[in-house]
Amino acid sequence: MLQLADFEKSYNHTPVLHIPQLEIGPGIYWIKGANGSGKSTLLKAIAGIIDFSGDILLNNTSIKKQAVDYRRQVNFAEAEPVFPEFLTGREMLALFMTAKQAPAGQADAYLESMQMQAYLDQPLGAYSSGMLKKLSLLLAFIGTPRLILLDEPLITLDIASLAILYDWIKERQQTQGTSFLLSSHQPLEQNTLAISGTLHVADKTAKWLPG
Repeated sequence: MLQLADFEKSYNHTPVLHIPQLEIGPGIYWIKGANGSGKSTLLKAIAGIIDFSGDILLNNTSIKKQAVDYRRQVNFAEAEPVFPEFLTGREMLALFMTAKQAPAGQADAYLESMQMQAYLDQPLGAYSSGMLKKLSLLLAFIGTPRLILLDEPLITLDIASLAILYDWIKERQQTQGTSFLLSSHQPLEQNTLAISGTLHVADKTAKWLPG
């Protein structure tokens, strides 16, 4: 279970997001909200990328008190990923495989399904936005995270790649019980993914949507 307690994030002393209390059980959740509402801020805070006031706990592990153990449980793919341009895709993947203590060969099926092998040895500075997006999504599935955060995962992907991503999500959730938070302004295939709930971010807070 993911828990936010007295969560508040400010920029230049101006509060942009305040969530007094929020609990999210295992499952696949859709985070909705207009551009600039705080969806990315919320995901980055949960991922441990930006600081904030309050606390976030995943399976009773606090990001403030047990930061290393917490981060081992969470993977994150940004909406517009930025990687060191001098590294190749293969080198970036190797770094993540080591950092996440991933089993050997774990990435092979993902690489094949997204047909990424042809450009894996190219420097990341030569990647298109779609190629960077696929790599970012792949890296989010490396290791054995209990929670995967995907910020705008549908943008820059073609229809075939979207179907593959949905398959990745379903397979990981069904076989390992991994939970997902997906921020998207585009409609998700809720029946395909068996969405557990929808969280609306607006008016500087987050609330469950009815239905």
